[in-house]
Amino acid sequence: MIGLGVAQTAESGGAPSTAAASSSGPKRARARELMRITKLETFLVKPRWLFLKIHTNAGISGWGEPILEGRARTCATAVQELETYLIGKDPRAVTHHWQAIYRHAFYRGGPILTSALSGVDQALWDIKGQALQVPVYELLGGPTRQRIRVYAHANTPQALKDKMQQGFTAFKTGPAKKRPARPVETPQFTAKLLIKALEPYQPMFIEEPVNCQNVEVMADIARGTHLPIATGERIFTKWGFREILEKGAASILQPDLCHAGGITEVRLIAGMAEAHYATLAPHNPLGPISLAAGLQIAASIPNFLCQEQVSLGEGYLKSPFQVKEGYIDLPKGPGLGIEIDEEALASKIGHDWHNPETYDADDGSVVDW
Repeated sequence: MIGLGVAQTAESGGAPSTAAASSSGPKRARARELMRITKLETFLVKPRWLFLKIHTNAGISGWGEPILEGRARTCATAVQELETYLIGKDPRAVTHHWQAIYRHAFYRGGPILTSALSGVDQALWDIKGQALQVPVYELLGGPTRQRIRVYAHANTPQALKDKMQQGFTAFKTGPAKKRPARPVETPQFTAKLLIKALEPYQPMFIEEPVNCQNVEVMADIARGTHLPIATGERIFTKWGFREILEKGAASILQPDLCHAGGITEVRLIAGMAEAHYATLAPHNPLGPISLAAGLQIAASIPNFLCQEQVSLGEGYLKSPFQVKEGYIDLPKGPGLGIEIDEEALASKIGHDWHNPETYDADDGSVVDW
């Protein structure tokens, strides 16, 4: 399989071991000392994804998705730059590694660093769970639910019918429009008026009625409607979500586990949200590894609403996820609970996906995607 990562090995180094030869005996302590990261591999995977495989000398490998849509090669390079730190370290010190990668960067945050860090974090949790032979949610306190609601994308009536036949009961869609959004909209596309028109139909939530960086305006919109407002797919780390919660701009947070900081950080974001009586509907327009990580979070937090997905893993996982009556059963396997079908994956290596470029039809100026 062709990978973008550079293989390296190391025989020593890493965070100090916390294992002690007590009741577990010296054999277990020695085993902990010997587990080390030996190689990082990244794979450009169709249609627009980036997969990461972290190898260890214990024969356990973990998977993650360190992707930023349209910047797959950039993220692959960012992961490669982390090899200097990760090679030779014990992979099970997950939180320690998160702190080191984030804080030693000096220029903290931003989509590239946190996306690379997110994928690494997912893979390290996968390794830790496999090493202990338990799902990640068991390491986060155990399951809070026995099945996990998921939603699908459906932008046409026929797509909606098809997804319903596949077992989905919740759907993401949007208003039909013939042109990109503009700074000053016509009445039918002005956010406050559109929300008022939708209120009688009681949608589950309204997602980002204005630009997510415009927190004050989003908070004003939230105060003016009884419909829940959701945001978060382009917000990074707990620090990014703090202002949204403090100003009451959204009652549903949508952190993306491939961008916001991985499992480690989204678990903390969920705790912040709970303290503000908010809930989580994690964002995920990406691959099955991202979905698997989201399911582990959903299974371990009390304030979970619904999980976005676009792929259940057919053609990528040896056992794709199954949807029944709108839910996926609680995963039982160790780590992320998935097994990548590397033989099938070999035919899907390589892509050059870019974000769409959109321009105003009247004057040619750049407009938002």
